[in-house]
Amino acid sequence: MSIYAIGDLQGCLSPLEALLERLPLDWQHDRLWFVGDLVNRGPQSLETLRLVKSLGPRALTVLGNHDLHLLCVAEGYARNHEGDTLNPILQAPDRDELLGWLRACPLMHVERGYALVHAGLLPQWTVSRALALASEVETALRSPGYRDFLKDMYGNRPFQWSETLTGIDRLRLITNALTRLRICTAEGVMEFTHKGEPRDIPDGFMPWFEVPGRRSKGEAIVCGHWSALGLHLDSDVLALDTGCLWGGKLTAVRLEDRALFQVPCERRSHHGGRPAVAGAGTG
Repeated sequence: MSIYAIGDLQGCLSPLEALLERLPLDWQHDRLWFVGDLVNRGPQSLETLRLVKSLGPRALTVLGNHDLHLLCVAEGYARNHEGDTLNPILQAPDRDELLGWLRACPLMHVERGYALVHAGLLPQWTVSRALALASEVETALRSPGYRDFLKDMYGNRPFQWSETLTGIDRLRLITNALTRLRICTAEGVMEFTHKGEPRDIPDGFMPWFEVPGRRSKGEAIVCGHWSALGLHLDSDVLALDTGCLWGGKLTAVRLEDRALFQVPCERRSHHGGRPAVAGAGTG
């Protein structure tokens, strides 16, 4: 069995269909892993969500910040941002089925020596610890009281992990780390305004995967979220957001041998250029 990990889709259906045609898939045995952000900003969020859902057990997706944003907008706890393409989902006859399926998706998945997560891991967390913390948020999302979590999910604070955190502060920090993290300090203080290239990172911060002594070092992590980073493949980090939404490429990697598959994407035009990314907070 082969696993093909695929970067951020954000409602770009045509590149996904082209990529699936290019992959040497054995649908009886192979599986697809999606790094999250299935929806938003691209032209066919509804159709993309339907397609991934229709793949059933052949595909697995973790939640990204745009996916969580959709859930919050659907419940009235957030508003559409300029450039959002969520309304077709919210007005679809299968809206509730799609949103329920999305809410049941994990924030993190570990299998065959790989950890799948949308954004990254804080330096204090091992993969096993992060997986346990992700399950706390998943429990909140899947519970009858999930709206209580979504109502208070947005916000940048707290911005540093502590084992003493409880309640919504604990859940918000875990969610922010797994779905929004790009850079942090050596102590794990997160910063959410930077969305540019690594060369422009503010003083005192660094890419989360470059923090010295990172406790997940040596364990292979598959992620997306940071389109300005681009394709980043090393021994233990496979970052696959190659900016499909912005006219880059949609990328898949076959995990067993790191074989790379890519298709070109059409550039999307938005007012004011590349907008701020919606998610569990303002970034």
